[in-house]
Amino acid sequence: MRPNVASEKSVGRPNRELVPPTMSWARGKNGGTRAPYKGQIYMRVLIACEFSGVVRDAFIEKGHDAVSCDLLPSESPGPHIVGDVRELLDNRWDLMVAHPPCTHLAVSGARWFSEKAAEQAAALDFVRCLMLAPIPRIAIENPVSIISSKLRKTDQVVHPWQFGHGETKATCLWLKSLPPLIPTDLVAGRFPRSHRLPPSPDRWKIRSRTYSGIAEAMAEQWGRSMEIGTGAPYQLRLSGL
Repeated sequence: MRPNVASEKSVGRPNRELVPPTMSWARGKNGGTRAPYKGQIYMRVLIACEFSGVVRDAFIEKGHDAVSCDLLPSESPGPHIVGDVRELLDNRWDLMVAHPPCTHLAVSGARWFSEKAAEQAAALDFVRCLMLAPIPRIAIENPVSIISSKLRKTDQVVHPWQFGHGETKATCLWLKSLPPLIPTDLVAGRFPRSHRLPPSPDRWKIRSRTYSGIAEAMAEQWGRSMEIGTGAPYQLRLSGL
């Protein structure tokens, strides 16, 4: 099971020396460096609550200065901070893509909601903190969850089959000053692979990894948001504030 959000404050301050300086050149797919695209604006990007490196690496491939952060070490080499992402929110990022743990939020676990009110409240507080971070562009990603009923409605729901993977898995996006993702590769196939995975200690890890096609769309489309402008105005509709 993924580490509990409620325990994140006990992790301690992350090693800020791991945060790389702004890059004018970026690593290419095969290592080394490559020149930026002419006229493209590069951003400092924080990928919150990601241990896989999939989204981080997609942004790096486009030339951005991207860093992932999670309570777990990264599964792939690259700029990564092990620690509480809340300690990094004030570091002058241009964009944050966050994947908060869904253990206590996803409606698929509704049958146990009555037994974990405290954990659910802590998880919602964590999401609220991410939504209110002082970062100009923010995307929060989660499955269908109580974020929509307790904080604010989702801005978009996407599926892997819209981005080159013949599977279904509803992925909800809450966006601040970012446009909705445009599907890049509509393919056949609607098999719910992630929901049919057999029980195992790593099942939650497999289910939480972002599909590469979606990650590439995020990097390509949101990575250009400083050039093409932003999406619909972001309205704070957080209850209890």
